[in-house]
Amino acid sequence: MQEFIRLWFNYSDLKEVLPVLVEGARITVVVAIAAQAIGVAGGLVLALLRISKLKILRLPAIVYIDLFRGTPLIMQVLIAYTALPLFGINLDAITTGIVVMGLNTAAYDAEILRAGIESIHAGQMEAARSLGMTYLQSMRYVILPQTVRRVLPPLTNDFIILIKDTAILSIVAVPELLRNAKEWVGWKARFSGYTGAALVYLAMTLPLTRLVSWMERRLSMGEADHAPQKGFLRRMFSFGSDEGSGTTGKGPRRSTHR
Repeated sequence: MQEFIRLWFNYSDLKEVLPVLVEGARITVVVAIAAQAIGVAGGLVLALLRISKLKILRLPAIVYIDLFRGTPLIMQVLIAYTALPLFGINLDAITTGIVVMGLNTAAYDAEILRAGIESIHAGQMEAARSLGMTYLQSMRYVILPQTVRRVLPPLTNDFIILIKDTAILSIVAVPELLRNAKEWVGWKARFSGYTGAALVYLAMTLPLTRLVSWMERRLSMGEADHAPQKGFLRRMFSFGSDEGSGTTGKGPRRSTHR
């Protein structure tokens, strides 16, 4: 037991390895944020194609999503890292990791965003189109603003997974958190570096986990509070008459809930 504690939980070793881990964590966060940005932007495009009524637009999105969700991320990283130079595309390891993880995340975010868009009542789109809005205007000003609120918790949860998945990039020598810990352990022959890496991962992900739980509670409370109220467009533009008054609304009402 003492040998285990000496090798895995040595305070002096943890103190020594901390600067190395912090530098690795910086790379981890940069890669995760960049990949998430690519994933959300690409996922939105894929989600819109996925729900299109045109088969020629819908099928490529389905193939892309199935391809990236159905194959291991580590395989995608290895293929990109070894195959791209054969086509004259020479990217450094960090850039390759960001691109591959971004493309992979886009496939997962597409399904999250698609589910969020489809959760909005169809009457919202119909009402927007009846006001003279185009399809894209209806999406931009009516559907997507409501979708964002509903998909924030799953997207944040996806970001937590992405932070941990950056450890896969250690196989292509990206100096992220796990790679730095592994190199320190190989140099010192003591395993406290892995313990320190685990603690740093927890320090990054636990606050985000609590944030997801808080957002889910807020979302549930908000939906419960707004359940008996009129639809989004009807509240915004005050269509029709107020219940029980027989008078027509004269403008948008300010909600008492945020």
